[in-house]
Order: sequence, then C-alpha cells, then structure tokens
Amino acid sequence: MLLHQGIGLDAFNTMPFRRAVHAVFECCFSVPLAADLSRARPFDSHDQLFRCADGLLFGLSEDSVDCMLQAYPDVGRRPGSEKSQAEHCAVIDVRPDVMAELATASQTYLQHFGFGFVMFINGYCADDVLATMADRLHNDFETERKVVRNELARINRTRLERMLGPEGGYDNW
Repeated sequence: MLLHQGIGLDAFNTMPFRRAVHAVFECCFSVPLAADLSRARPFDSHDQLFRCADGLLFGLSEDSVDCMLQAYPDVGRRPGSEKSQAEHCAVIDVRPDVMAELATASQTYLQHFGFGFVMFINGYCADDVLATMADRLHNDFETERKVVRNELARINRTRLERMLGPEGGYDNW
C-alpha cells in the first residue's frame, strides 16, 4: 500500500529529502532512482518529473534494475487488484487453465532470462499477456533488458501519477 498518494507536485517539491525518497521508492523500488529524483527537485510540472524519472531509470546499472525486478510480484499474483490494474501481477482470467498457463509461461520466462516478467498491461487481458510473453521469449537477452526498462518506465509513471494525484494534489494534503 502506498502511503504517499495524491500529495501534489508542490508538496513533493517541498518535502524533506528523506520523505521524498521514501515516497518515490514506494513507486519504483530503487533507492538510487528515488534519491536522484528527489535531489532533482523542484519540478515545474508532472511531465518534467516523469521525464526525469525515465532518464534516471534508463541510466541505472543492470544490478539496480535487477534489484527493482525482485520487488515485482509474479504474473497474476494480485488478480484483479485495483491499485495494480496496469501491472502484470493484476492480470486475471476466470478460466483456471489460462491462469495455469500464465504461471507456467512466467516460470519459463524466468528460467530463460534469469529475471521475472514485467509488463504494463493497462487494458490487456490474460490472453494478450500470454501472447506477449511468448513473443518476448524470442528476444535475445540484451533486447529483452531494453523492453523490461521500457515496461518499468510505464509502470513507474502510473505509480508516480498516483503518488502525485491531480495537479495541485488533494485538499487533505
């Protein structure tokens, strides 16, 4: 559960450094990214913050990305979760055989690449996720690492949007 939701950009810009790092870490699971994004404040707009976060993500070492990936639940681990609705862990299907296929495909992916599958699924169904996993298994390791960073960036953006809330935040912050 995120503690920092709908705080608004102004509140984020003026938070004490440690609290800002904590708020961003809740979104991205990376201390280096959270610290660097917090150091880059103040931001003039949500978009400026998102672009900075993307740039920092793409500049992280492979070890840092691996640490981030360890924090992501497996495909279908949080079926139907509203807060995770844009993420692979929330994918759900009423057909038990499809959920079993997802679990098997996820394990195959992990064994093939050595890290867990991540995908921004906002609006995709379980069959789409299965097809994407099958397609991505054809990638070489380097290509898949690039795909993973892009997916993490999309997931981070949705989480950062939730952290910030609407422009100006909510009245209770």
